[in-house]
Amino acid sequence: MSIEEGDDANRRANEKSARRQEARQKMMAEKTREKGLIIVHTGKGKGKSTAAFGMVMRCIGHGMKVGVVQFIKGKWETGERTVLERFPDLCEIKALGEGFTWNTQDRARDIAHATEAWAEVKRMMADPSFAFVLADEINIALRYDYLPIADVVAALKAKRPDLHVCLTGRNAKDEIVELADLVTEMEMVKHPFRDGVKAQKGLEF
Repeated sequence: MSIEEGDDANRRANEKSARRQEARQKMMAEKTREKGLIIVHTGKGKGKSTAAFGMVMRCIGHGMKVGVVQFIKGKWETGERTVLERFPDLCEIKALGEGFTWNTQDRARDIAHATEAWAEVKRMMADPSFAFVLADEINIALRYDYLPIADVVAALKAKRPDLHVCLTGRNAKDEIVELADLVTEMEMVKHPFRDGVKAQKGLEF
């Protein structure tokens, strides 16, 4: 490519970039509403809770108070809990599960723990000091009918207009997906577990 051809290619690219920027600025100028979002992370891929805790960290960084309730991960220590407990003024985190249902093998106990965890979520949602509430792995509790879906939907519909709520876990119920403002489905392409690699500290917990 000659110098002249290179200059012409750069000019066209810059003009195209300027048009994209103009279109983007126009689109952003039209986005003026603010509201508390209902966010769902679901799907078979890894990263649902990880992404949610990323938002938790962002909120804390902005001085926003966060409530976290873990429906499943109660029996083992997790890195996120260790970190978040260092910010008691900005984050309240509760782990109220005993592991996955195939570990407990006691449906009545699983229902009791899920009910307790849901009561904590509702308490946090009703507290105006919280800006963001994470119900981690609640979709699993809903999938196995440990919680009445109607109760969860009603509480989400009645939440404060400025409150953000995130629900994680695979197999999100249709009613939750329909109600949500933002839904992300994590797709699994490859996972080391299938090659015999166990869950690893810092990556999985």
